[in-house]
Amino acid sequence: MSHPEFFDRVPGIKLIDPLARFLGASGDGVLEYRYVDAVKLAGHSCPTVASAYWLTCKALAALYGTALPERGAIRVSFQQDRANGVTGVIANVVSMLTGAAGDGGFKGIGGRFDRRDLLEFNAQIPLQMRFTRTDDGTSADVAAHLSHVPADPEQAGLLQRWVAGQSTAEETRRFGVLWQERVRCILIDHADNPAVFEIRLIKPHPGHEDAAAFSSPPCYAGEFPGYFGETQDIHIVGPDTYRKP
Repeated sequence: MSHPEFFDRVPGIKLIDPLARFLGASGDGVLEYRYVDAVKLAGHSCPTVASAYWLTCKALAALYGTALPERGAIRVSFQQDRANGVTGVIANVVSMLTGAAGDGGFKGIGGRFDRRDLLEFNAQIPLQMRFTRTDDGTSADVAAHLSHVPADPEQAGLLQRWVAGQSTAEETRRFGVLWQERVRCILIDHADNPAVFEIRLIKPHPGHEDAAAFSSPPCYAGEFPGYFGETQDIHIVGPDTYRKP
């Protein structure tokens, strides 16, 4: 697959999947995903896909520390409906990485490995997105403030010309280059910038196994600068689980 070289510089993430181990897909149950896998799933690379991938990596790093995250043991909640805005695009990437699924997911074997009902939409949470470990109830709320990584001013005019059917082949190529340059800036230049990728870790109160009662910030991902209007102030990032190439 031909792709921009920076795709290979984005860190991958390793997870342990007991189902993959049980069914022999992976002898040790370890699965590794990279950004190019998210691109193949979505069929394109954009700020939404990039932020969904990287926010998931960071959320799992905060939830599991130096241990491998357990795929299929993470619940993800969205404030908005799946059909609203880019929520569905984000959810597809999150589902690939975490194994979380809705009612159409894998039903399990002998009462184990059930992946259903781990994706929740229209959740009664104050912000957009939350990851929760099903074993201990710890939650990580995340936000991507992509307005801090604006697009090149030239990009808007090139897009308008393409939509109007007036762009030349060179202008179309130039638009794609500028589009991916913004994605590169998000994933490479701002990968560890808390002003762009914000994580808040929430420990459940003693005696409470479900962290859903505790709130924090969301994942906002849009295609163009100015799409984000909210900012957050708390930045707590856990140890990295994602692996540098």
